[in-house]
Amino acid sequence: MGSGSCGDQELEDERRTDEPMLVNGPIIVGAGPSGLAVSACLSERGVPSLILERSDCIASLWQNKTYDRLKLHLPKQFCELPLLRFPQNFPKYPTKHQFVSYLESYASHFEIRPIFNQTVQRAEFDESRGLWRVRTREGLECSSRWLVVATGENAEPATPDVAGLERFQGRVVHTSGYKSGSEFRGQRVLVVGCGNSGMEVSLDLCRHNATPHMVVRNTVHVLPREMLGFSTFGVAMALLKWFPLRLVDKILLLIAYVTLGNTDQLGLRRPKTGPLELKNVTGKTPVLDVGALSQIKSGKIKVMEEVKKITKNGAKFLDGQEEKFDSIILATGYKSNVTSWLKGVDFFSKEGMPKTPFPNGWKGRDGLYTVGFTRRGILGTGCDAIKIAGDIADQWRSSIEESNQDLHNCHIIHLQKP
Repeated sequence: MGSGSCGDQELEDERRTDEPMLVNGPIIVGAGPSGLAVSACLSERGVPSLILERSDCIASLWQNKTYDRLKLHLPKQFCELPLLRFPQNFPKYPTKHQFVSYLESYASHFEIRPIFNQTVQRAEFDESRGLWRVRTREGLECSSRWLVVATGENAEPATPDVAGLERFQGRVVHTSGYKSGSEFRGQRVLVVGCGNSGMEVSLDLCRHNATPHMVVRNTVHVLPREMLGFSTFGVAMALLKWFPLRLVDKILLLIAYVTLGNTDQLGLRRPKTGPLELKNVTGKTPVLDVGALSQIKSGKIKVMEEVKKITKNGAKFLDGQEEKFDSIILATGYKSNVTSWLKGVDFFSKEGMPKTPFPNGWKGRDGLYTVGFTRRGILGTGCDAIKIAGDIADQWRSSIEESNQDLHNCHIIHLQKP
């Protein structure tokens, strides 16, 4: 069953009136995996929806702001959206292009047709009408009983405040604009950040004969992507069914020590809190090593202390070192942007994350829902999408029944007129 959407003629008709278009179903902001999952789950329950997307395609982060060599960090069975499996011929760790093709097939299968090039500028609840009013920068205005915020925790690149960065005369690029190390061949490159993106970009630079210097600003857990022939994530999920979280953390760290060695000696100090507990508390994901660690051990990737300041042709570090660089890559992640457009709501923190922690952060007041903010990847997205669709579907069916009953009563009154 397809997802409801506005056609071009409906939009034209709407622009001729002062009243916002009333959507017979929820308005979903964002056509990434989170928005698609909610729309599909609603469609399965017979509920139409309207998706507004600022870009010109679905999953714009995956399509336009990821590097060429990116693969899913987890096996495909942990990255499926609700109601549709990956194709059987996909590898264990699909490439970004394969993942995008899966999402496009997903949208086609559930007849999801977002309205593209619509950047939501403001959304707020109209208490007098009991509706959410949404306005886009392009002039579209619509309203609904339900609003689903599906822009997620990775809506905008997060740029750190590094002293002197504006003085640097070389190229500065966030990983959202990085495609391949071929653009940096033969260069000395400063990579700021040591998460999964920082590690993979540094590895990619090595393979294109660049010399990456990776800045490690904080402690970090590095785990092998696979343990004993099984994915580390799969091993962790299996162990958690039988053992408490902290014991599972100790098991993972023991296996990591045996397979990877003491990462502290490489300048990669581990946090005192275990990897799974840290993920649950802070959302900080452990690094799953795909080859960068061996390059660090061989000296091809150089681990650097935190930057003190950037100079016009390099950087000074807190340990007193000073190095020259041709380019700087900011592997500093992404952030939520929901507080810039969702008004009159106390549901989100100033960082744009739900104040109520997982697993209860999917529902707010007055028909407000959020998806893609669990810090638990696509698994968390799927869980929330199913809950949201079920909750809205119950209300939607009740409203339809009430409307039908009102029409029936009106008809009876009409028949009783002399």
